[in-house]
Amino acid sequence: MPDLINYERRLPHRLPPGETIFLTFRLAGSLPQQVINQWREEDELKRNRLELNSEQRYTEQKRYFGRFDAQLAKADYGPTWLEQPEVAGLVAQALHYFDGKSYDLLCYCLMPNHVHLVVSLPVEAPPLLKTLQRLKGYTATQANKLLLRSGAFWQAESYDHVVRQGELARIIAYVLENPVKAGLAADWQQWPHTYLAPM
Repeated sequence: MPDLINYERRLPHRLPPGETIFLTFRLAGSLPQQVINQWREEDELKRNRLELNSEQRYTEQKRYFGRFDAQLAKADYGPTWLEQPEVAGLVAQALHYFDGKSYDLLCYCLMPNHVHLVVSLPVEAPPLLKTLQRLKGYTATQANKLLLRSGAFWQAESYDHVVRQGELARIIAYVLENPVKAGLAADWQQWPHTYLAPM
């Protein structure tokens, strides 16, 4: 098994076995394309203008993701199918299905139009890319049946990054507090679509 799994679509993805990974994926059409294009251009210009060291690149990546996440949290554009209990339940069930098989599930939060997920990858885990393809493919098919629709359900691209030493507690808190920050619940434990593994 390779030490590092790289694949590219619009973003580089480094998902090494033996690491903990923070992932976000969203519903297709949940952000305006013109806004995404503008942010990508701005991000590319900044990266081309500046020679960034690894710490600066990491900071810029977090800032870039933060813009997407803040816009998604508003849920004011595109579909919000995950707010339907049957659809959210289907996705939650699929996330748990792969727990202990392809990853160790640490926490997740299903928002109306996106999913935050933190998993730990065993050293001998199958490539996370393949697991995500299976998970998203299955849930897309089943959710479309529930919704009596066809077409793209998930956006193809996902956001991910390796959780650095010392930041796991902060990231888990960030994931769980998403519905509180969005005004959907007064406390994360009141939100029916969150999960925190027993520690």
